[in-house]
Amino acid sequence: MLLAIDVGNTNSVFAIHDGTAYLADWRCATDVKRTADEYFVWLRQLMEHHGISSRQIDAVVISSTAAGTMFNLRVLADRYFGVRPIVVGKPETKVGIEVRVDPGTRVGADRLVNTLSAWRTYGGDIIVIDFGTATTIDVVGADGAYEGGIIAPGVNLALKALETAATALPEIDVTKPEKVIGLNTVACMQSGIYWGYVSLIEGLCRRIMDERGRKMKVIATGGLSPLFARGTDVIDAVDGDLTLRGLAAIHELNRQG
Repeated sequence: MLLAIDVGNTNSVFAIHDGTAYLADWRCATDVKRTADEYFVWLRQLMEHHGISSRQIDAVVISSTAAGTMFNLRVLADRYFGVRPIVVGKPETKVGIEVRVDPGTRVGADRLVNTLSAWRTYGGDIIVIDFGTATTIDVVGADGAYEGGIIAPGVNLALKALETAATALPEIDVTKPEKVIGLNTVACMQSGIYWGYVSLIEGLCRRIMDERGRKMKVIATGGLSPLFARGTDVIDAVDGDLTLRGLAAIHELNRQG
C-alpha cells in the first residue's frame, strides 16, 4: 500500500492508496516542529481505526510546499515504514510532464502534481485553480505541460490581513452573500471577500483565455472550491481529489523505473 502525503502551508493530508483507489485520508495542521514519532503515533491510530496496519505500507510519496517539514517526513518513511520516499520536486523524481517556465524558476510541487492529475483526468488546455493558503491559477498545455500561472493571496489570508489591519472590523466566516451590496459591516466584508474573489477568478481566467485565443476548461480544487464554484459559471468542475490522484500517478511513474 502507498502512503501519500500532501503538505500545504496550512494543512497536511495523509492518505492510503491500495493500488486501485484511496481507502482513507486524514488531515492535520502543518507544523514544522512535529517530529516523525509524533506523526507516526497520530497516523497509526487513524490507520488502525480503518483496519489498516502500518506493516502494509510499502511505499511513500510526498509533496510539500512547507519548508522545514521534509526532514521529519523522510524520517517517518524510513524509521516506521522502512522505505525511501518519492519526493516531488527532487531532480530524480519523474513528474510525467514538461515544465515550460523561465530558466532557474522553481515550480511548487503541488502545482506540478495538480497539472499531471488534471491532464490525465480532463485532457489538455486546462486552467487549474487551487484554493489554498495562496490562490494559485495554473495553465496546463494541450500536451499536458505546465505552462505558467498566477499566485494571489489566499482567501483566508486576505481575510486575516483585513481583520488585523483594520482593528475596528469584526472576525467573519467566508460565506456566499445573497446580495453584492451589504447593509451592515459583516455583510459588507462577506461580499468583499466572496464576490471579490469570484471577480478575481472570472477576470483572470478570461484574461488567460484571451491570451491563448481559445476557450479552456477550468477545474477548481482546495477546501473552498465548492463554495466559490457556486458563485460563478467560469468553473467547469470541482475536483477535491485532484492532488491525491496526482500523487498516486507520480508514485506509479517512479515505481516503474
